[in-house]
Amino acid sequence: MTVAIAERSWRRLADELTGRLWLPNQAPYDAKRSLFNKRYADVRPAAVASVRTVADIQHCLRWAGEMNLPVVARSSGHSYAGYSVNEGLVIDLSALNTVTVQATTGLVTVGGGTTMADLYPVLQQHQVAFPAGNSPTVGIGGLTLGGGVAAVSRAFGLTCDALVETTVVTAQGRVLRCDATENADLFWACRGGGGGNFGINTSFTFQAREVRDVSVFALVWSASDPIELLTVLQRIVAQAPEEFSTRLGLDTSGSEPGQAGQNLRVSAVGLFLGSADELRQLLAPALEVAVPDRCHLAEMDYWAGDEFLRHDTSADRFAARTRVTAEPLSAEVLEILVSRLRDWPGSGNPDGAGVGLFSWGGAMNRIPATETAFVHRDALFLVCMDTSWTGQDAPDRVAANQRWLAETYAATGGHLPHAAYQNFTDPDLRDWQTAYYGVNYPRLVEVKRRHDPDNLFRFDQSIGS
Repeated sequence: MTVAIAERSWRRLADELTGRLWLPNQAPYDAKRSLFNKRYADVRPAAVASVRTVADIQHCLRWAGEMNLPVVARSSGHSYAGYSVNEGLVIDLSALNTVTVQATTGLVTVGGGTTMADLYPVLQQHQVAFPAGNSPTVGIGGLTLGGGVAAVSRAFGLTCDALVETTVVTAQGRVLRCDATENADLFWACRGGGGGNFGINTSFTFQAREVRDVSVFALVWSASDPIELLTVLQRIVAQAPEEFSTRLGLDTSGSEPGQAGQNLRVSAVGLFLGSADELRQLLAPALEVAVPDRCHLAEMDYWAGDEFLRHDTSADRFAARTRVTAEPLSAEVLEILVSRLRDWPGSGNPDGAGVGLFSWGGAMNRIPATETAFVHRDALFLVCMDTSWTGQDAPDRVAANQRWLAETYAATGGHLPHAAYQNFTDPDLRDWQTAYYGVNYPRLVEVKRRHDPDNLFRFDQSIGS
């Protein structure tokens, strides 16, 4: 869809901004609309407004309302479904990236466009932290609004659990301070209700805590019996203290279908808020099943541990589907997943395809499901099934990858709940309202209608759509 707006109207908006308005014929436009998932690289906004102030945002919202043009806020472009841009007006928040720390209280206030690359150096100076992202380009806004799971979340909760205040510019241009007592309905919705729904968050304030040394590990097996190994690894998670966190992986790669079965690997990567000796004891049952091809286990300071766990990816194009479960995956489900991965059609993306089991629970589960908009408060694992490809892969290979993922997801449907993580947005998810938000969805719709009655902030999976 091409949005036709008169040139004089664009000039009027540009003249009102202290920031810059980028149109499709201007050089910075492509960089300002870029996305982490290149699957959606062809989405072309009518314009991108790089704002510098709250007043800039208010001008954009008022103008977009007059034009009946949908609006989306973009900080880092990490939406899995490409929802960080649209075909209307994109409001680029990247200039709102200041980070301040109150040394006496541990309160950290960050601008709505802050990325982890902006955040972590300042936190390190003050030796404090709160649960946040493990990729330097992830934005604080989308992470927090969708809940936000970090390596320390089993011990310290979600990113949104550390949130104590946020400032929101609503569709009507009102600037609202939101916390547990002031605009409490909107504050509730901003803790897990998903990004892009209720307004534009210009700042977030978190309660941080002092950091401590950690132990980290990375184990990789080319296992002949992945089911036995994953069964033991899941048991370790279920019995481990909440100071232990991991991502268990079953993955493959290769450009041809026949390579997939040959390259199947099992991995466990994670963190423990304790000594390396204690960690080694926790992992011992898995190490007894099979000797890993790669084994790295070490104590280090918090910041070195964060760098160790940073997610490396070739990115390009990918798709992911998730389920949330309170129980370990059964041998039957694991057999389904192993079989599916052996039949993966291959692609030119070295990221390949896989299934990740992210350890949840602990402090995440101590908050009632309705106390915040994040409803997944009775979970042991987030199960993420994904596949990847490149722009050079043939259309039939791309279609085969997408079909493979849909069939893999469907094959687990009779075994795992219909629940999904809203920060790993899935554009193909049916009944996403229930899967993302469960019993909290009706209340989210009420908040949406109260603060955005004309549905200015709208996209395929926006609240109330």
